[in-house]
Amino acid sequence: MHPLTDLDVARGTVAIHWFEQSTFALRDSSGTVVQVDPYFPRDRSPGQFIHAEAPLDESQLHTDAVLLTHAHGDHTCTESILRIHANFNNVKYVGPHESIRQILTETDIPAGQTHVVDAGDIVELGSMTAYAVYAKPPAGDPAADIAPPDVTHLGYVIDAFGVKMYFSGDPINNFADHDDLVTPIADLNPDIGFLTNHPTEGEFPFFSGSVKMARRIGLKHVAPTHRACFVKRDYNPEEWAANFSDADPKPIIMERNSHIVYPI
Repeated sequence: MHPLTDLDVARGTVAIHWFEQSTFALRDSSGTVVQVDPYFPRDRSPGQFIHAEAPLDESQLHTDAVLLTHAHGDHTCTESILRIHANFNNVKYVGPHESIRQILTETDIPAGQTHVVDAGDIVELGSMTAYAVYAKPPAGDPAADIAPPDVTHLGYVIDAFGVKMYFSGDPINNFADHDDLVTPIADLNPDIGFLTNHPTEGEFPFFSGSVKMARRIGLKHVAPTHRACFVKRDYNPEEWAANFSDADPKPIIMERNSHIVYPI
């Protein structure tokens, strides 16, 4: 079984396992396990993927709920969702309407096990609570020449017995400049954030924008995500971390397919 399955998690802490890309599993002291954006494809061309083997056999990690940020293939992966459902058929699937429509169209998962959310919604995931927030504004940012996103892009603040974790999804490049995006997250007072960024790509915040995002939200700790998966979209997390000063949130660099117990 996966090491998270039997991990003893003390009250007031949460185990956070990062697999690769933006895929996480969370386990709290009650034993509830929530996966975020599970992405474990088996066909892994060496020209596309850094690692030849997927970081999880879905049958090895009992899962209570799956939380999806948006309907892109590396965030809403039907292949992985089908294997989760085949092994654990009572999982609750939560995400924006495009992700849930994909599940209902491409799988036999009953509609009653799915739940559509939009920014501002709150959903119970067993003993955890998820607060949906926008990662990209639906209208884009015309003033910055950023077009509207092709699908709804959400992030989540997840509360596990008072430990609050923010998962950014794929945020707009200038996220920190949007009060309407920052404020709903900051008001929830998350402790640690897992932020998608890239040094050059431009769809997501650059390193400096990631630092500004972490500062404005008021995080205590921050970790880089959306990496260690694709050959052409990887980046050096140490270079990202070097942008933080002693006065900033403390950067944490997790190794691929490993976990921390937070607070650390």
